[in-house]
Amino acid sequence: MKTGSAFFLSGAMALAAVTFAGTANAADTAPNDVAFNEMQVSESLTGMPGDPAAGADAFKNRKLGNCLACHTTTAMESELFHGNVGPDLDGAGSRWTEAQLRAIVVDAKQVFGPDSRMPGFYSLHVGKNVAEKFHGKTILSAQDVENIVAFLVTLKDE
Repeated sequence: MKTGSAFFLSGAMALAAVTFAGTANAADTAPNDVAFNEMQVSESLTGMPGDPAAGADAFKNRKLGNCLACHTTTAMESELFHGNVGPDLDGAGSRWTEAQLRAIVVDAKQVFGPDSRMPGFYSLHVGKNVAEKFHGKTILSAQDVENIVAFLVTLKDE
């Protein structure tokens, strides 16, 4: 990892910690009730399909998913500051199923193991040294997760 990338990553993680979503609709699956089965989350968190356009917006929004801090994709090539910590997401919709992508976004540590640098965006297991006001809150809402998953599914191999 380049020094600039490390600085950007630590800044991005700090920003993510400051921007926890923490709100949920009554119909949303609660973070502790998300059912992981063989590294997949088959059921929608909201019971409604995600919006790929809203997912693209959340993907690049530094106050929401901030996925670009760690990932690249040509779908976002006009955006600045793509990271290189995580894999390139071109073809993500061909490599992973919707259920697998949902599991990765909800809590990557349950998919890739505890050493994954990717945070659990819809998990209450936020790690150590988190400000008390963020305890019991998620980084993304359930709908944000569904929207990002809907966007990722569109990233197919040509």
